[in-house]
Amino acid sequence: MRSKQQIRILGIESSCDETAAAVVENGSRIISNVVASQIEMHKKFGGVFPEVASRQHVISIGTVIEETMQKAHMSFDDLDAIAVTRGPGLAGSLVVGMNAAKGLALTTGLPIIGINHLEGHLYSAWLYGHDEPQPLIMPEFPAIALLVSGGHSEIILIRSHLHYERLGGTLDDAAGEAFDKVARLIGLEYPGGPSIQKSATEGDEARFNFPKARLDGTWDFSFSGVKTAVLRKVRELEAEAPDQPLPVSDLAASFQSAVTGVLFDKTMEAARQFSARCILIAGGVSANSSLRGRFEGQSDFPLFIPRLSYCTDNAAMIAAAGYQRFISEQRDSLDMDVYPTWPLSRVSL
Repeated sequence: MRSKQQIRILGIESSCDETAAAVVENGSRIISNVVASQIEMHKKFGGVFPEVASRQHVISIGTVIEETMQKAHMSFDDLDAIAVTRGPGLAGSLVVGMNAAKGLALTTGLPIIGINHLEGHLYSAWLYGHDEPQPLIMPEFPAIALLVSGGHSEIILIRSHLHYERLGGTLDDAAGEAFDKVARLIGLEYPGGPSIQKSATEGDEARFNFPKARLDGTWDFSFSGVKTAVLRKVRELEAEAPDQPLPVSDLAASFQSAVTGVLFDKTMEAARQFSARCILIAGGVSANSSLRGRFEGQSDFPLFIPRLSYCTDNAAMIAAAGYQRFISEQRDSLDMDVYPTWPLSRVSL
């Protein structure tokens, strides 16, 4: 029989192109975690095709939840609540996960909690596997978080659990979006982040001096300028030597260096100014080896970066955030709707 201190949350995630479910204990220990990826389906479109994504979620959601419960060796009686991504994301995709969660809540009587997807990414820093020992240290507050993904690039001050202050963010393209667009410009496949990282390992990051938009006096980013600079350089190279292949690896490495350099510098400045106890890096772009390497090379602040499998969209992070809201006695009703647009600043307690 489990202890009363063991709170188990079923998380459900379907905000974009990953159908996922997970069971997490006490907001950190992953009991089971299943992700059904659609990347191969969307490669031919060069990005996520919303209608295809939502249809695939419908096909996958039941199987993913069933497999998650089987891997956890649990029944719904062993759970305390269901946490589901409410937004932001693709409306059609969000609705699939929300309806599945509502159906389970209705039939099991479990409370349901709607979670902000970005908040989930932040709580990925607390996750560890069921077969791993509990980490000796966990994030402490105040913390500075760099949230970087395909749709978001933000610096966030976390004052305590569930209390966030957005310091700044992208004024145009998010970092992940810029990676996707530049990958297409230089002939690499979708998704752009992994493609550029792989190509950059063989390139010279100092060959091209792409702009690093610092936007001094703010915590904001801008990546449209570096994207445009890559486009101009590609056209220039093609005009100068139309019969020669593009130096793809050098372009990738120089672009990656420009983006990760600005992300690193701004985050470190924020951590110093706000006397952070630690730095958290989260979101899909946190899987980038260049970005991770920059932060791992500093010794001023304890660093928390999720395992690679928890950087991209998953349901364990949704369950982890759900735990914090559950113990804060938050519950949502079955008539709640999805929020395709939902800034993190609006979810603080």
